Amino acid sequence: MKKKTSKKKRLTGGKNNQIAGLDFPSCDSSLFYTFIKLNNGMKKILIANRGEIALRVMRSAREMGIKTVAVFSEADEHSPFVRYADEAVCIGPPPSSQSYLRGDKIMAVCKELNVDAIHPGYGFLSENAAFARQVREAGITFIGPSPESMDMMGDKLSAKATAKKFKVPMIPGSDGAISDVNEAIKISKEIGFPLLIKASAGGGGKGMRLVEKESEIEEQMKMAVSEAISAFGNGAVFIERYASGPRHIEIQILADNHGNCVYLFERECSIQRRHQKVIEEAPSSVLTPELRARMGQCAVDVAKACNYSGAGTVEFLVDDKLNFYFLEMNTRLQVEHPVTEWICGLDLVKEQIKVARNEKLSFSQNDLKINGHALEVRVCAEDPANNFLPDIGKLLVYKTPAGPGVRVDDGFEEGMDIPIYYDPMISKLIVHGKDRNEAIAKMLRAIDDYKIIGVETTLEFCSFVLKHEAFASGKFDTGFIGKYFKPEMLNRPEKGDEEVAAVAGALMFMTGKQDNTALQSNGAPRKSQWKPNRTA
Repeated sequence: MKKKTSKKKRLTGGKNNQIAGLDFPSCDSSLFYTFIKLNNGMKKILIANRGEIALRVMRSAREMGIKTVAVFSEADEHSPFVRYADEAVCIGPPPSSQSYLRGDKIMAVCKELNVDAIHPGYGFLSENAAFARQVREAGITFIGPSPESMDMMGDKLSAKATAKKFKVPMIPGSDGAISDVNEAIKISKEIGFPLLIKASAGGGGKGMRLVEKESEIEEQMKMAVSEAISAFGNGAVFIERYASGPRHIEIQILADNHGNCVYLFERECSIQRRHQKVIEEAPSSVLTPELRARMGQCAVDVAKACNYSGAGTVEFLVDDKLNFYFLEMNTRLQVEHPVTEWICGLDLVKEQIKVARNEKLSFSQNDLKINGHALEVRVCAEDPANNFLPDIGKLLVYKTPAGPGVRVDDGFEEGMDIPIYYDPMISKLIVHGKDRNEAIAKMLRAIDDYKIIGVETTLEFCSFVLKHEAFASGKFDTGFIGKYFKPEMLNRPEKGDEEVAAVAGALMFMTGKQDNTALQSNGAPRKSQWKPNRTA
């Protein structure tokens, strides 16, 4: 289908553009691209997100004949997802609080452009029940669960109480929020050490503190509450026993509006830094078919308990004796969903859209089979040799790997800057093989073929993990980094002539486009743009 000639469309207003009385910054780029596509029931979707997930949703929508609308911040003006969308609107300055979290601006764009549905991606407003209600009340379809399901599962304590009714196994801990240190000490003596203090409204490791002994409770509790208030605006915390040798395993579920719900097997997510995932795989190397079926049924029970609709994930901890315990439910699409797509042969975004259009699932649990093995590594602009701190800069060289069974979901291009305002993930590198060994070998080759110069990334660390005997054998848990990794193990080589030449060429090209002299406009020598070598 041919794309119509792009035409710059400016919104009415003075210095700032306006829609429905709200100010929208003027962005010096083509804001709108249009072409005609027809689709019964859902003709236009707004993606309330950015980067790789926005682009990934748009591709599936386009294959379904659905037009897409991008909303973007000033920092993302030249991003691939903005160009790929059929229409695009700049909704604010770079900080997410002024752009991607502004539900009022997003709703104004929906009204102006006659949007039929909103896909929230993950992060930002994806699990915000108030926003989902706002969407529903405006007569627009929210591609995700109902606000009521979000309310029930969005709070960890509420989710645990709901799951408990279905006799889903729980980690011993407090039944409700804890605010008194003396009460926390009393409960800790009942469940034993080590234990975790966790934010009720939390996620991503925020508001979570490990406590080894009683004398640490008061200090760690204060820190957990402070982190929870800062991250979620809710200081409620609870206590649970720390499982021995825990593995983080999650079950992908899919449910429609007609009472059908299936589980799409599991993902192993135990390789983590700061309680955040780095490497995921499907299926897990530790689950037996019997255990997989039991966990899958528990996940379906949890979904049915909250009348869930769409794609969601039920997370569990599995201890060293293969006992499993309910953790939480994520009421959205997960970052690591591609590994499930590959072993199941499904497009989860398309399935989300079909459910949102009130279609029935086209398959049953018996139709689903595991096909091969898939791995995903998160390629983040972080320095593993410096405690995984973000490493912001320009992608001087950016070349992605290719080949059979290799997929790259990204939102960047060579020459782009990694903005400081958002998560530092550059891309997701996913591979599929006939078995785990083939998938690992394919991933190692793909990592070697992935060329990124200008920022440090997690690629080298991921290669270290995949080559480690503990990972290769499948005998690892969430403590992998603490047990096996030290920064000096990366043994970073000195920059080779080829890499130095690539950097020099990129710098000359980028600076030459603006000024082909070695002087600034004031006649002073131009400052060096070389980054210091931070090898250990």
